[in-house]
Amino acid sequence: MLLTALIIITAFLLNLFLPWWSIAIPGLIFGYIFNKKALSSFAWGFLALFLLWGGQALYIHVANDGILSSRIAEILSVGSPILVVLITAILGGLVSGLATLTGSLVKETPRDFG
Repeated sequence: MLLTALIIITAFLLNLFLPWWSIAIPGLIFGYIFNKKALSSFAWGFLALFLLWGGQALYIHVANDGILSSRIAEILSVGSPILVVLITAILGGLVSGLATLTGSLVKETPRDFG
């Protein structure tokens, strides 16, 4: 749970100043530091950004009465603006989950160069 909280806070702060892909940086770092098992690392990293990006997308959807998400739903031909919010959350979760998994697996890699 601490892993998820740290990723959420750090990713939120990085997203204020850096491009969208900066959400992978906390996952890599904290996945390496916490070094949980593969499935656990992926799950906690996925949950962190699923909640963060899903919450932010839902906030934007509610704040502008669904105008933006409705237009994006039309462009993507998905039908429902809420589905756009869900897709956003899943994409953020996948990026962070895979980054956290990568950080965890790098820590487990043997360092024999020779």
